Amino acid sequence: MSVQKSYDELTFSDDFMFAKVMNDKKLCKQLLEIILGIKIKDISYPEKQKTIDITYDGKSVRLDVYIDDDAGTVYDIEMQTTVPPNIPKRTRYYQGMIDLNLIEKGADYNELRKSYVIFICTKDIFGLDEPVYRFENYCREHDLPLSDEAYKIVLNASSSKLNNTKLHKFLKFVHSGKSEDKFTESLLSAVKKAKLNKEWRTEYMTLLMRDNMNRAEGLAEGKTTATQLFQKLLRKIQPNTKDYEFLLNASYEELEKLAKKYNIEP
Repeated sequence: MSVQKSYDELTFSDDFMFAKVMNDKKLCKQLLEIILGIKIKDISYPEKQKTIDITYDGKSVRLDVYIDDDAGTVYDIEMQTTVPPNIPKRTRYYQGMIDLNLIEKGADYNELRKSYVIFICTKDIFGLDEPVYRFENYCREHDLPLSDEAYKIVLNASSSKLNNTKLHKFLKFVHSGKSEDKFTESLLSAVKKAKLNKEWRTEYMTLLMRDNMNRAEGLAEGKTTATQLFQKLLRKIQPNTKDYEFLLNASYEELEKLAKKYNIEP
């Protein structure tokens, strides 16, 4: 869910543009190295915007940028411009789906590979103003790492603590769209180049048209219900809060989730 823009209005932080720019292997590899602070020899793309669909009830997850490296580590990088309340659970779900996708039935658990789920957020979902939040499983009593090699990283581009490191310059670029070094200048150039790609422009317009048609069909079927639920939530949720901002562009499904959170009957 996001505010609809024309193709020419897209920036690096928009999901569609982000995925296309990350098609550039060199830029994607550089970004991973900057986020993780390590050198990576090579990366590959098993699939572009990989969809994992392995559950019995047909639920699937589409990953923005899904990558392998030469050491066998798997990465999922997601761009997040809204602040839904479920990002921590989403990281858990994504990592679980990646594991299920990687290991075949009956295979040894040792075949599970090291994996990173990385969320690049334009806003702070934890409210501590940190630029980077890194998570792994630990024993609370002894500060002992579980060593399951499952890592989650959440980046906050809105932090006031950003300095002149490469990672922080990248986050400033995500936040403002202005480049401060060679890498972010390369990202900006890639965005400009992408806007000249006629195939991607057509793909985006097709997706936009499909979204509009789906929204129109949904409104035709339940316009009154959606409007009433929106009005109830609007009266309940305080202005200038994360949920209020999320509400303004929410789909009907997202309205229902918010209603449950605030104990409102649809």
